[in-house]
Amino acid sequence: MLVYGDVPKISIIICTYNRSALLLKTLQSLLPLENLGQAEIIVVDNSSKDDTAAVVKRFIEAEGANMDIRYILEPVQGLSAARNTGILASKSPLIAFLDDDAIPCRNWITTIVSTFEQKPEVMAMGGKIAPIFESRRPDWLIKPFELPYTIVDLGNRIKEYPKRLHPCGANMAMRKVAFDISLFPLELGRKGDSLLSGEETWLFNQIESQGHSILYHPQMAVDHFVPANRLTEDWIMKRYYSQGISNAMKSEGVKDNLLLLGKTAAKIMYIAGDSILSRSQGKRLLNKCRLESIRGTLHMIWNRKRESAAG
Repeated sequence: MLVYGDVPKISIIICTYNRSALLLKTLQSLLPLENLGQAEIIVVDNSSKDDTAAVVKRFIEAEGANMDIRYILEPVQGLSAARNTGILASKSPLIAFLDDDAIPCRNWITTIVSTFEQKPEVMAMGGKIAPIFESRRPDWLIKPFELPYTIVDLGNRIKEYPKRLHPCGANMAMRKVAFDISLFPLELGRKGDSLLSGEETWLFNQIESQGHSILYHPQMAVDHFVPANRLTEDWIMKRYYSQGISNAMKSEGVKDNLLLLGKTAAKIMYIAGDSILSRSQGKRLLNKCRLESIRGTLHMIWNRKRESAAG
C-alpha cells in the first residue's frame, strides 16, 4: 500500500460510462493482483447517468485500505476526454488503461512494470484479450471480426506488434512521456453510445513515427466482456460504418484525402471480386461490413467538403 509522498510505479486508469455493475466486477478483480501496492487506481466517470458514483464510493469505503484508489468525474463526454483526465491526474511514469468490463490476470501489473523496467526502448505495450461472451458466439463471427470485438491473441511469444496492428484500449500501457507531444484527440474516440474510434491508432502512429518500440506480451492478459446486444449483424455493420467515419476524420489535407480515396477504390474492387467467391455467412457479412466502412468514409469526406464549401 502506498503511503503519503510515495510515487506509484504504475497508474491504472479505468474510464467508465453507465456500466456500474460491470465496473464493480472489474474493481473487485484488482484485489488479488500481484504488486497491487505498487499501483494507483484512477476511476474516471464520464458523467454516467446510472449509480456509478455511488458504486465506486461504496467500493472505496470497503476496499480503500487495500489499494490507492481515486474517483474523478469528467463532465466532457467522450472516451478521449476521460482518458486525458486520467493521464493528467496520474502520478506515475507508467500508465495502464483497463476497460470497465475487463478482468486482468493475476500477474498483469507485474508483467507491465517489469517489462518497462527491463526494456527501456519499449514505449508502449499490450497483450492478449480473451472474450467473455454474454450469449453464444455467433457462427458468423469469423477471424476477421475478432479485432472489432477486441479479441486479441498474437501467440505466446513476446514480440513487437506486426505492421498495422497495435495494443487495444481494453488492455494497453505506455510510458507517460508518450503524451508529451499531445493527449488523445478529442474529435476521435467513443462519445456516449457512438462507435467512433481512431484515437488509439493515432496515438500509436505517433509513437511509431518517433522510432519507439511497441511490444506485445502474452502474459499481459485480460478477459473482456462482450454483451449480447453487440453480437448482432446490425451492431457489427454499424461498427464498420463508424470505423469508416473515423478513418476519414484522421485524413487531413488534399494529399491525405486523395490517398484515402485511392485506398477506398481499391477496397471496392477487392470486395467486388471477393463477393463472387464468398459462400459462407461470415464471409458475406464481412463484405457487407467492408462496404459499410466505405460508405462511412465517403459520407464523412462528402460532408467535410460540403461544410468547407459553405464556410
